[in-house]
Amino acid sequence: MLDAIIKGGTVVTPQGAAVMDLAIQDGKIAALSHPGLLTDDAARVIDASGKIVLPGGIEPHTHIGIPVPERWAGHPEVFTQPPEAATRAAAFGGVTTLLDFSGSLPNSPEEIASNDSIMNQLESRKQAFLGHSYTDFAYHHILAGEVSPKTIGEIGEAVQAGQASFKIFTTFAGRVPYGHLQAIFQEVGKQGGIMAVHAEDDDMVTYMEEKLKREGRDQGYNLHLVHSNISEDVSFRKVIRMAEHAEVGIYFVHVTAKEGVVAVGEARSRGLPVYGEALHNYLEFTCDDYRKPNGTKIHTYPAIKYASDRDTLKLGLEDGRISTTATDEYTTYKDVKFWGKTIESVCGGHNGIETRVPVSFTKFVSQGGMSLTRFADVIATNAAKILGLYPQKGVIAPGSDADLVLIDPSVRKTLTLDDLHADSDYSIWEGFECEGYPVMTMLRGKVMVENGVLQGSSYDGRWLKRKVAPGALARPVC
Repeated sequence: MLDAIIKGGTVVTPQGAAVMDLAIQDGKIAALSHPGLLTDDAARVIDASGKIVLPGGIEPHTHIGIPVPERWAGHPEVFTQPPEAATRAAAFGGVTTLLDFSGSLPNSPEEIASNDSIMNQLESRKQAFLGHSYTDFAYHHILAGEVSPKTIGEIGEAVQAGQASFKIFTTFAGRVPYGHLQAIFQEVGKQGGIMAVHAEDDDMVTYMEEKLKREGRDQGYNLHLVHSNISEDVSFRKVIRMAEHAEVGIYFVHVTAKEGVVAVGEARSRGLPVYGEALHNYLEFTCDDYRKPNGTKIHTYPAIKYASDRDTLKLGLEDGRISTTATDEYTTYKDVKFWGKTIESVCGGHNGIETRVPVSFTKFVSQGGMSLTRFADVIATNAAKILGLYPQKGVIAPGSDADLVLIDPSVRKTLTLDDLHADSDYSIWEGFECEGYPVMTMLRGKVMVENGVLQGSSYDGRWLKRKVAPGALARPVC
């Protein structure tokens, strides 16, 4: 007897979208068939008529249960929402896998140094999620500051253990100097890992911070002047050139500017394994929204920019220059989010992990006419391919994990805070009109959320061992 059969839904596979039946056994997709060919010999038969059956969403960029800098929060001992809350919200939003961070996200130069090994830091982070996650999870490992030869020497062991991606910053307290960065790139490339890069030009960022403070223009609504278009352009191109020399793949987190989209697109046209990510709030808002009351609630670093940047990001997702959508999940309460008023004190992030899939479905499919196969790519499949989870995750195919989200395209929902399930008391999506919404989320064949009711357990989430396919590190595969 099968564990479950999903009947009559429009199932989205790499080959296209068609009405099919789907069989689940032992947490895996056992079979796909034309309607009516599977028997009803299953523990549960789910009628998906009128629904769209997609691979479960993969959220490639979150910051869960970590300290918030005192300069952002206004007082010490503040943390972003914990794994149980964040993954609960994710499951309600159709997400079945997320990638957070191991290692330290430094808030000051003093916090960078750590004598602990990469493997010990990874194990510590795993323990924070095990028993507290409604989704499967993995991590990018942060390398910060002047990374020691000892730590660089541990990269190979980490990759062999399933730690496939490493994160660096080219600005802020954890900035990696370019000499050290080249050594990291070379080692990660040699070992078959991939780099996740927060790329801004630090000289330009710090100069503009000082300039605006000197001129009395350091209000938070000027963040886009600090974290600027030219800074992204210069930094992206420098990172791409270094990566080409080191023969390492690059995943640019939170592309924000049209210049970033162009730089990524040009690199990809030359056959380089360069990938870009767009945050869903960058696809809706512009820097003009910063000037509204509490307008910096929409802010995620680097900065939301102009209408032309927003429109180019959307076009990049449609034409393939940009590969994934993400949230940079960093949820706090509004007393923290609204505390900082200046370009140095505005808290990054927002309550967004639950809204990415329905907001993106509305903007790209219901309103934009994006194909369902491309939509599956940008919410799940491409992240799986780039970050070493494919084909276990991110695809509906026999043998893959039965991670699924069922979207009802007929649902019309005006988002309010009451619709969301995070530990937060504000939402930047208040009043957004969703055209289509997740009605069921399944993790490895288990129903986690159905019709707005949580059914899974926080013990269901597992850590995922990853290995990036060599092809994805040799050329763009998505």
